[in-house]
Amino acid sequence: MKASTIATLAIVAAVVIFGLIGAGVCVGWHNTEIELRNQYEAQVDANKAIYDEVWKVIKQKAQITDKYADDFKEIYAGLMEQRYQGEAKGAPMFKFIREQNPQFSTDMYKDLSDAISAQRAKFTMVQLRLRDIKREHDNLRLRFPSALVVGSRPELEVVLVTSKKTKQTFETGEENEVDLF
Repeated sequence: MKASTIATLAIVAAVVIFGLIGAGVCVGWHNTEIELRNQYEAQVDANKAIYDEVWKVIKQKAQITDKYADDFKEIYAGLMEQRYQGEAKGAPMFKFIREQNPQFSTDMYKDLSDAISAQRAKFTMVQLRLRDIKREHDNLRLRFPSALVVGSRPELEVVLVTSKKTKQTFETGEENEVDLF
C-alpha cells in the first residue's frame, strides 16, 4: 500500500474515533441533564410529602399535648375537690403539702419541642438537596463545553419554602426582631 493511502486511512480512522468519542460525550451530557431534571422533579415531590408530614406531626403532637394538659387540669381539680370536701378551712392546705399529689409532667412539651426541631431540620435538608440539584444542573447547562450540547435546556425553577419574615429580612438585609413570644 502506498504511504498516501495509509495516511488517508489513518486520518479517516482518527476522525471516526474522535467523532465517536465526541458523540459519546455529547450523549453523556444529554443523559446527565435528563437525570438531573428527573431527580429534580422527584425531589420536588419528596419535598411536598415531607412538608405535609412536618405539619401533620407537629399539629398532632401539639393536639396530644393540649389534650394532656386539659385532662390533667380536669382530673386534678376534681381530685382536689373530692379529697378535701368537708374539711375545716385551712386544713386542706396542710394536708396538700404532706400528701403525694399528681404531678404534671412537662415531658410531652419537650417531646413536642424536639419533634418541631427534628421535623424542621428534616425539611431544611430536603430543601437544600433541591437547591443542590439545581446547582449541578446549572453547572452542566452553563459550563463549556457541555453548554454546547445542553446549554439551551430550560433552567430549573426552584421554589424554596420560606416565610414572609425571611424574605423581608433578605430584601432589607436587616433582622431586628428576635422576640420569640
